[in-house]
Formats: sequence, C-alpha cells, structure tokens
Amino acid sequence: MRDLRKQKLWIVLSIVLGAAVAVGLVLVAFNEGLNVFFTPTEIAEGKVRPNQNIRIGGMVKTGSLVREGLEGTRIEFLTTDYNVDIPVVYDGVLPDLFREGQGVVAEGFVDEGGVFQARQIMAKHDENYMSAEVKAALDAAEQKKAEGVAP
Repeated sequence: MRDLRKQKLWIVLSIVLGAAVAVGLVLVAFNEGLNVFFTPTEIAEGKVRPNQNIRIGGMVKTGSLVREGLEGTRIEFLTTDYNVDIPVVYDGVLPDLFREGQGVVAEGFVDEGGVFQARQIMAKHDENYMSAEVKAALDAAEQKKAEGVAP
C-alpha cells in the first residue's frame, strides 16, 4: 500500500516538474522573440538595452536618407518623433512606399553606439494610414514639445 502511494506521489511530482520546465521554456522563447515598440525619445532616454530586439517607429526625417553600396542597398536615415532623431542603418531593399517625410516602423536592435541596426523596414501602405503606435508616439512628442518639456 505504501509503495502505491509513493509511486503516485512520484508520478504527480514528475508531472508538476515537467509542466514547470515546459512553462519556463515557453516563457524564455516568448521573451526572446518579443519585439517591443519604442519611440526615438524612449530610446534616447535609455529605456532600451543594447542588442535588445525592438521595433522603432517614427517619421523618416526629410533630407536624411543616404544610399550607399553598389546598388544602393545600404541605407542610412534618421527616424524622428520631432523631439529626438535616431540614426537607422539597413542593408536590403526598401519597401516601394518608403520615402522621406513618411511614417516608418523598423525592426532590429540598437547597437552600443546608439545606431539602430534594422533587419526589416515597414512603410505605411497608403496616404491615410499610420500605425496606431506611431501616431500615439508622435502625438505624445508633439504634446511634450508644446509644453516645453525637454526629452
């Protein structure tokens, strides 16, 4: 009778331990793949760790776009929320609708030098669309600027 209780206890403990390990692995995988959205001001305020996977959103600053390389596949530009400008570097082909003065969301990481290394660039898809996150961030930056609050 005692052996049967011990056996059941071991089975229950094994199931609980296995479930805890599975939940832990899922949380680690989720955290690794999570791309949190930040504005240029939040990045300048130090809310992002170097090499953390994030998305940055803002406007492509007019006059900041530079194309380099044999076919112009290395692109550098500034993304701004009208308070702070963050340099962005991207190697690849830009979306057709990407241009200066337009909204952009870039996925990647901020390196130790404060430059955003983009792995993917997403541009707005028509004249009336802007990501809700980018719109809210730009509105908040406008509000700070109107109140005279420095970033």
